Amino acid sequence: MLSMLRPTPIVPTVDFDRDGAQHGFLRLPYSRDDSAWGSVMIPICVIRNGTGPTALLTGGNHGDEYEGPLALFELARTLDPKDVSGTVIIVPAMNYPAFQAGTRTSPIDRGNMNRAFPGRPDGTVTEKIADYFQRELLPRANIVLDFHSGGRTLDFLPFCAAHILPDKTQEEKAFAAVEAFSAPYSMKMLEIDAVGMYDTAAEDLGKVFVTTELGGGGTSRAHTVRVARRGVMNVLRHAGIVAGEVETTPTQWLDMPSGDCFSFAEEGGMVETLVDLGDPVKEGDVVACIHATSRTGQAPQEIRAKMTGILTARHFPGLIKAGDCAAVIAVEV
Repeated sequence: MLSMLRPTPIVPTVDFDRDGAQHGFLRLPYSRDDSAWGSVMIPICVIRNGTGPTALLTGGNHGDEYEGPLALFELARTLDPKDVSGTVIIVPAMNYPAFQAGTRTSPIDRGNMNRAFPGRPDGTVTEKIADYFQRELLPRANIVLDFHSGGRTLDFLPFCAAHILPDKTQEEKAFAAVEAFSAPYSMKMLEIDAVGMYDTAAEDLGKVFVTTELGGGGTSRAHTVRVARRGVMNVLRHAGIVAGEVETTPTQWLDMPSGDCFSFAEEGGMVETLVDLGDPVKEGDVVACIHATSRTGQAPQEIRAKMTGILTARHFPGLIKAGDCAAVIAVEV
């Protein structure tokens, strides 16, 4: 409780209440071997024009996911304040140390930004960044869009998503924003563990929160970057912050009704995916095999679907470890 009363050590070089376009940093002091009075400099852009709603747009929550940063660095460069009614806060790479390293977690403290909320002003570097978002940025926002993809270890169908929420009015607003994003797929998303997530922090504050999974493999694709760029503008139009009609394209709604969506490896080895993303599967179908690599002559472990649906995500690298998520199945709505 005492730590929550302490001021944030992060100093913004932008004025959130000034009209126009500003490009600056969230400067976090970080003393280290190569810079006694050094700082982590997190890029931020604020585009404001009068009164109106505020959108908080974030990418790089995990540092090896690139559609969000690609869309948001471009948006920060190209969005004209004259086209804005309200405020757009853009942080293309939340966990900037992880983004610079191309890793899911921070190379400084191994912190996973999306498991660090509400953060601490006197904690690790990752916790300090989370605390700043929790106390300074999220309260300003009416709508939050946080871009994700599968990073190095997962590959997803490109979807925009929101969560089932106790507050059905808040839930309805979130799913309306998902539909406006207009990704090829739209998901009613289930999390394995929502504790410490940015999503949960925003939702607990009553914010309209939407997220994405737009591919993976630790890279980006031309198609998924186009989806991200069109989607973020659609969300801004939907929120009334940017004028114009939402550019809709057909979307297939998906649901993750239970934990049976997830299949995990019980042994390590070499993974063979037997079903491609988007393909239909039936309960009991073998969706992947894990081949032992320690010796020859061993039968592979079969990963079977626990429900009928379509393959929505898969393990990406050729090698898999015990406990890794091997496949995710969702139900077409």
